[in-house]
Amino acid sequence: MSQAPEPRKTLDPDQVAFWLARHPDFFVGREGLLQQLQVPHPHIDGAVSLLERLVFDLRKRAENAEGRLEHLLETARHNESQYRRLRETLIALVEAQDRDALAQALATQLSERFETPAMALWCPATLSDSEPTPPQPPRHVLDQHASARLTALLDGRTSRCVKLSVSDWKCLLPHVKAPRKAGSCAISRLSAGDPLGYLLLASPSPDAYRASMDTLFTEYLGDIVARLLVRLGDHG
Repeated sequence: MSQAPEPRKTLDPDQVAFWLARHPDFFVGREGLLQQLQVPHPHIDGAVSLLERLVFDLRKRAENAEGRLEHLLETARHNESQYRRLRETLIALVEAQDRDALAQALATQLSERFETPAMALWCPATLSDSEPTPPQPPRHVLDQHASARLTALLDGRTSRCVKLSVSDWKCLLPHVKAPRKAGSCAISRLSAGDPLGYLLLASPSPDAYRASMDTLFTEYLGDIVARLLVRLGDHG
């Protein structure tokens, strides 16, 4: 009596994938198999050969890599431009001979190099009491009303981007014509050991300084301005 044939074993797909991973040279000398293998195409109905799919995937990876490289290059160009503009701004600030000249230089540099429509420098009266003339815009003496509004806008923070109402614009930027509708601003508290006031950058556009924006630039600029305010007072 003849022996019954053994049941035919079915290959498990995971086992096949595992075996191929362990034998990456399997298709060497069997390249014709690659043309016979059919895989789904990600963008069209039906299947294509494995080689076509590999070509498609490689092309896609190359396009993605090119896009990432272009993004990196664009970021590098932007950073270089920012560095150059900031460098020229700081040079202009360091060359200021007094506090009014410092505020005016800051306003000019921010307008010309960073397209900042308006700015104000609010400092306590103790910084200007010994000066021969009253502070000139965009520098102002910090009074109780302005201090209260700036404190409220900062809401306990050292710097912040926030909406700026028309009434607040008129209060905090009295030297600049107020827009018809609310704008936006970036505020930074100035300090160099002692409180030295506030730096305010503003725009009529409500989206120029959004709450989600980073305030690192304003903080950095505020740190420089605060120290120059102290230095110019010492040299006065």
